[in-house]
Amino acid sequence: MLIVMKQDASDKELNAVISRIEENGWQAKPIPGGERTAIGILRNKGPIDPALFIDMPGVRDVIPVSKPYKLVSREMKPDNTTIELSQGDNKVVIGGEQLILMAGPCAVESENQALEIAYAVKEAGAKIFRGGAFKPRSSPYSFQGLGEKGLEILAKVREETGLFIVTEATDHEVLELVEEVTDIIQLGTRNMQNYRLLRRAGQAKKPVLLKRGMWATMDEFLMAAEYIMSEGNNQVLLCERGIRTFTRHSRNTLDINAIPYMRRESHLPIVVDPSHAAGRRDQVIPLAKAAAATGVDALIVEVHNQPEKALSDGPQSLYPEQFKKLVDELRQMNISV
Repeated sequence: MLIVMKQDASDKELNAVISRIEENGWQAKPIPGGERTAIGILRNKGPIDPALFIDMPGVRDVIPVSKPYKLVSREMKPDNTTIELSQGDNKVVIGGEQLILMAGPCAVESENQALEIAYAVKEAGAKIFRGGAFKPRSSPYSFQGLGEKGLEILAKVREETGLFIVTEATDHEVLELVEEVTDIIQLGTRNMQNYRLLRRAGQAKKPVLLKRGMWATMDEFLMAAEYIMSEGNNQVLLCERGIRTFTRHSRNTLDINAIPYMRRESHLPIVVDPSHAAGRRDQVIPLAKAAAATGVDALIVEVHNQPEKALSDGPQSLYPEQFKKLVDELRQMNISV
């Protein structure tokens, strides 16, 4: 349930509503807005009688929320959420008018490799550097990342280039380390339903980029985001990265249909990963442009200076000149990047 306060409601009236919610054993979640303050009611186990609140001073309306994902729902927060990254005078807003580009290698392999790619993608127009220090792989014999050394390299990339950093946390221990270095914590597709990790990410002070699971429905995906938000972290980005289907012409199937659905159902920023959806280099640019045309807030693209020698996901990584070509073509589509 969502309780909408009057525009001139006082703090005393707001606190009285919160007290009544808590007296009933529920959790109150104030949601400040541009012209009003609303209060969401969480952890109720059944329907709530609107009469409990409708006649209270300062209350304008009481609206039932029909979705199981409450905090994520646009019913709870009609306005789009924006996420701001700040580093001195350098600021990036995800969810604003500009399409934000996140680019870099699947895995950080060396300091020279990371810096060379970082400078190239920054020159092309990227604002955020993506690179894995800890890599969950299907095979235990595949490259698993440089670990803490990789985080040190990412910190140097941030310091030298001014790019913001997004990197993956694979478990509780790794999340503690990642949170100290990164600007955005990524939770990968394999961890979308790791509910203990989702709750821990919800306690972090950094934005969380949540990737959709390989077989996850939209409701399951949005409920995973709800786990994060229920712990107090409102800075969540929803990332569509392709789902497993019967097809063999690409690694996964990019669910373009999911983008307008997420936009209708949720206020959270939407990110698309065309690289993992495609699994092959020749499909990445068309998929990225298709996603951009739907009005997503950000793209996260794999770029490598020597993809034929990459230790992870080389076949789906763009060469730096191809990434520049993608940016040029996005601008030709009148998309601000």
